Order: sequence, then structure tokens, then C-alpha cells
Amino acid sequence: MPASDTSVARRFARTLIRRLGPPAGSAGMVWAALGAVICGLFTGALASRVAWETSRPQPDRAEAGAILAEIFPGHDLGDIDTPPALFVVYAHPVRLGTVKTLLFGDGGEYQESATVAAASGAPPVPAEQTVAVARDRLVSSGWRVYAPQVSDGATCADKVCATPVTVTDTALVARRGDTVLNASISSRGGFDATYLTVEVNRAPPPAVVPAGVLGTVLGAVAAWVVLGWASRRTAGRRSGGTVDVLIGVAMVLWWLPALLTVPLLLRHHLDEPHPAWHPLWEWLGQPTASLLFLVGALCVLLALGVAAGTRRATPTAP
Repeated sequence: MPASDTSVARRFARTLIRRLGPPAGSAGMVWAALGAVICGLFTGALASRVAWETSRPQPDRAEAGAILAEIFPGHDLGDIDTPPALFVVYAHPVRLGTVKTLLFGDGGEYQESATVAAASGAPPVPAEQTVAVARDRLVSSGWRVYAPQVSDGATCADKVCATPVTVTDTALVARRGDTVLNASISSRGGFDATYLTVEVNRAPPPAVVPAGVLGTVLGAVAAWVVLGWASRRTAGRRSGGTVDVLIGVAMVLWWLPALLTVPLLLRHHLDEPHPAWHPLWEWLGQPTASLLFLVGALCVLLALGVAAGTRRATPTAP
């Protein structure tokens, strides 16, 4: 290789190392590390959500009807409600009008949809028999059946509630292929009481996990580079304090929902059977805390703007 080419390559390598070097100062190092992790998780969640679009549509009436007739024979499940989209907010697809709902307290209503059917009135057989028959038919049909979750409660047999009646509710969860079945069987019976509710939906498609991992890695690297650049550019200058404060506020707004949500979701997963884990964005407290996320994103953009507007140090002559 000619000497000139070697010199150019060395200068490029030194410039690249300087650009991608560690953040300046202890505060810059902390914010860059925290920012790399949380930004990686955010981009991983976004990538996994995009990968969800490779999923098959939710079961239509024909598919759901065949499943229900096979698993719950003798029960009149009435009309089968099919969802309008893969993910919904209050059973409606996400549109411009639902943004307000997501931002101001109801972001938790953003969830995967399901095809639903229900049976009301007096059950034809006791609830225990319904559960036993459903489990036998699920197993014989190739479904993986999880341990039923049974809970007891009480209801009133009359208006004055002089004679409370014990009610047993059983949650039955099963999965076959990419289809998940959730059934709720209650011993409650009556003219307008619902004793059986069944939901059928899709499990996460195979592309979700690799997309999430790749998105997390790329997002973490990008965040480390950008935040490190901002700290080095403003190091030793008055603007450096402003950048540190803005990035620090963003880290609090981004990390706090995740730190509060992870223990709750982990306990939820341990207490109940789950054919599939909750989506990554729910572990980050999103979109429940989407307003905090947007405010944090604004703080980061302001910090980067301050860093970009800071003049580089002019080297002094020896």
C-alpha cells in the first residue's frame, strides 16, 4: 500500500476513534450507559412491533366457530365477534383520534385483539363438567393445555342478598401452533349472566424475537455513539451542564416506568399461565407512560441541539 494511502487510513482511524470514543466526564459516562440500554430496549420494542405484522390475521368466524364447536359442544356461544385489527384500543384500531387515549392514562388499553364468543343464561351442564370436557377435547386435538386457574367468589341470589351464593371461576388456557385459546368458565347461572367466555388469538410470530434482539443491539450502539458525542462536544463548557441536566431528566422519565412495571409483570407471569410473554413495550411501561416517553424524547432532542450549537474548542498555538 502506498505511503499516502496508509497516512489517509491512519488519519481516518484516529478520527473515527475520536468520534466514537468514550463520553467525557463521569456524568456523561453514566447518562450514555443508561441511555444506550434504554434506547436499545425502545428500538427493540419498536422492531418487535413491526415484526408482529408478519403474524397471521386473528381467527375469523369460520376458524373460531370450528374450534368452539369442537372444544365446547352443547354450548350456545351465540355470535362470534371478530376484531378490526391486530392491535386495538378499546376494541378499535389505532387512529389519530386514539392518540389522546394513549397519551393520557389509557395507554394500557393498547393490546392484541382477539376473536371473542360468549354464552349466557343457565349452563346446560355444571361448570366442572364443562372444564373437564374442554380439557379432554383440547388434549385430544393436539393443544397444549396449561394448569387451570380457579378462583372463588360470592354473588347474591336475591335483591336484598339475604342468601349469598358461592361462585367458582375457572380460567383455561391452551395453545396449538400459533393459536392461543383463553376460556373463562363460571358456575354462575341466570337469565342475563354470562357463564362462558372464550377468546382466540395469535401467538407472537417467529420474527418477533430476532427483530427485537437486532433492534436492541443497533439502538444501543447508536445511542452510545450519539450521547457520547454530545458529552465530548460540550465537555468543559457551560453548555455541558445544560446537556447533562436534559439527558438526566430524560433518563428519569424513561427508566422510571420500566423499573415500576417489570416487577409487576414478572409477578403476573409467575402467577398465571402464559403461552407467550407480554410484548417488550409493555415491560417498558409503554404505551401506558407514553407521555413521559415523549417528554423525555424532547429533552434528548434539546440536548442534542445544544450540543450541535456548541462551538468546538479552538486549539491554541504552542
